[in-house]
Amino acid sequence: MSERFVNPRIAAIPPSGIRKFFNLAGTIKNAISLGIGEPDFVTPYHIRETMIDSLLNGETQYTENRGMLSLRKEIARYLEDRHNVKYNPETDIVVTIGASEAIDIVLRATLREGDEVLLPDPGYVSYKPCVEMCGGVGIPVKTYAEDAFQITGQALEEKITPRTRALILSYPNNPTGAILEDEYLRQVADVAIRHDLLVICDEIYNELVYDGLRQTSLASLQGMWERTVTINGFSKAFAMTGHRIGYFCAPQPIADAALKIHQYTILCAGRSAQAAAIHALKTGRENGYEDVIQMRESYNRRRRLMHHAFNDMGLTCFEPRGAFYAFPCIQYTGLDSETFCARLLNEQAVVCIPGNAFGESGEGFIRCCYATDQEKMLEAFKRMRAFLATLREE
Repeated sequence: MSERFVNPRIAAIPPSGIRKFFNLAGTIKNAISLGIGEPDFVTPYHIRETMIDSLLNGETQYTENRGMLSLRKEIARYLEDRHNVKYNPETDIVVTIGASEAIDIVLRATLREGDEVLLPDPGYVSYKPCVEMCGGVGIPVKTYAEDAFQITGQALEEKITPRTRALILSYPNNPTGAILEDEYLRQVADVAIRHDLLVICDEIYNELVYDGLRQTSLASLQGMWERTVTINGFSKAFAMTGHRIGYFCAPQPIADAALKIHQYTILCAGRSAQAAAIHALKTGRENGYEDVIQMRESYNRRRRLMHHAFNDMGLTCFEPRGAFYAFPCIQYTGLDSETFCARLLNEQAVVCIPGNAFGESGEGFIRCCYATDQEKMLEAFKRMRAFLATLREE
């Protein structure tokens, strides 16, 4: 009977496909998870120590709604130094509870009922539900392995209607590990300018790019700053997932609108976590981001290992260039993504995420995270080979 009290819009949104398999893994003995996208490093000690000192010093009060000005200044300096984008820390930056809150409140501040938002497909599982919870409509724009999962201007053009208001851009990409080369980034910028679109750029993986490549920030391109919201955080690059510190940067009218939602729902991010974030950026600048580089090099070694292993076992795999995910194709097995992952979990106790959890274009693929202990990865590959051998015998 209590179902009648639930908002039908929320009831219609399916639960996360990632969490479904994560929860199932907890019921399987000796399961190895390649599922959850989280660094396998703990936060560097000197960052944790700063957070502890903040607590011991009695820094337990609210901060201003936008976040501590000292943190916003560090964020502004970091973005200018590392990504060639300038933001005013007084007016353009808001510190949030992770990048996830930033995505939510920016969408709520900018979308109107029925507005359409273009979404790369495959793409992060939260974008479409967040759009729908705002009364918007998520429009998938398919990307393909043969294009290195890069979104193209032509693909965007084909999906634009009079109701199109915004585009969410997420590169390096979760789940594919793709980056967006400058040629394609300029195509996106041209489309956004031509059709007067807002672009929300989720750059949470920007520090995790390999082989000497880089991911250019869209806001740095000519004509894009005034129509771009840059979202980032400390979870991935600094291994600070549990601290829940993110931020968004935007022209002041957009920042002020999203700040209202933040004020009335969250108030502010935790003071001690903000202190840790300040320290992470300050020490990173001083020591050349040594911690980030060490973690990235470790991911890179495991990236190469996973990419080679999948192709060796017959699961054709695009070589990921960023983030910490591989997205092998399982179509030759004849199983759909959901069935493949369910059987792999039940028969060999290995957790992977079905590709269709990330959109229709993900069907026929699985997502695997290489931010995982190398010995566990090797054991997972052994089990996967055994599973594939079973499939060939059926």
